[in-house]
Amino acid sequence: MAVHTPRVLALATVLVGISAPDPITRLHAQQTLEERAEQADAETVRLYRLAAEHGEPDGQYNLGTTYANGHGVLRDDSEAVRWFRLAADQGHAEGQYALGFMYENGRGVPQGNPTPVNAVPVPAPDGWAKTCECVEWYRLAAEQGHRAAQFSLGRLYSEGRGVHRDYAEAFHWLRAAADQGHAPAQFSLGVMYMDGEGVPKNHSEAVRWWRAAADQGIEAAQFNLARSYSSGDGVRQNDLEAVRWYRLAAEQGDAEAQFSLGSMHHSGQGVPQDYSEAIGWYRLAASRGHARSQYNIGLMYANGRGVPQDDVEAHMWLNLAAAQSTGEGRDQMVEGRDAVAERMTAEQIAEAQRRAREWTPTPAR
Repeated sequence: MAVHTPRVLALATVLVGISAPDPITRLHAQQTLEERAEQADAETVRLYRLAAEHGEPDGQYNLGTTYANGHGVLRDDSEAVRWFRLAADQGHAEGQYALGFMYENGRGVPQGNPTPVNAVPVPAPDGWAKTCECVEWYRLAAEQGHRAAQFSLGRLYSEGRGVHRDYAEAFHWLRAAADQGHAPAQFSLGVMYMDGEGVPKNHSEAVRWWRAAADQGIEAAQFNLARSYSSGDGVRQNDLEAVRWYRLAAEQGDAEAQFSLGSMHHSGQGVPQDYSEAIGWYRLAASRGHARSQYNIGLMYANGRGVPQDDVEAHMWLNLAAAQSTGEGRDQMVEGRDAVAERMTAEQIAEAQRRAREWTPTPAR
């Protein structure tokens, strides 16, 4: 997470336009643009510093962001903290939030603080002091209506990080941020309604908040909304809506959504049955190491559904699925793999095992 990009203080830095270059001058024009961008950054930093040194809190905050993000200056977290603190001490909400962020993440300051004002000592995860000064800075900004600070404060209360876990307090701050349209807070509020944390369980309210977050592109909210439509929890069951929301999450790279969308194409639920479409979505999830997708691909190769029948590929995918599964799920995958192996030659099994050993997952985006 990066600290917010600086707001420009009564300044409009305009790069002079360059007419369309011919091939001979294009490289020179690119170098000129880069030089001008560097000059613009340096001039912006100069103006921020001028305002900051005159005690202007916006200038102090903006100068802090340049040091935190390395824009126009070498990144220097300690210097960023110094300027954020000067702004925060003047009641600047963005500066208070930024200072809280730096304390929470141990940037330029120790991660947490053993004796912040009004904090209560509690057990904390590795790397954290028992209390965190971030809580107090987030609170100061949150009380001014800073929605990101409200979300961060609610998250800490929900997780019990730096404060006693308090779901009611978490709900209070998450609701304040959600009411201001903060999408991650809307998603988190939906989870609290679903789980009954800090508020009575209410699936309909969970769906309402997930929809608000999903409309803003939060893929986890899109997935939860799709699952709600698929199961009929908190909303009237609707496979068409489930497919729509699974697809939106799947297109953002959510492996569970990709698997679920593949399953719906596989079974013809909410869409016409289409094995080729199903295996396309399974492949995307399987490439990320999703075991159930790997298992389904293995079965489809074994049975020649959506792909040409291929026992070597079937064995490889079933082997990959079994290798990362446990319990009854693993037993089922091993059984499927061994059933395919019974009709394979020793050379085919060796080839399938080689492919499984050499397979590597695709990193998440």
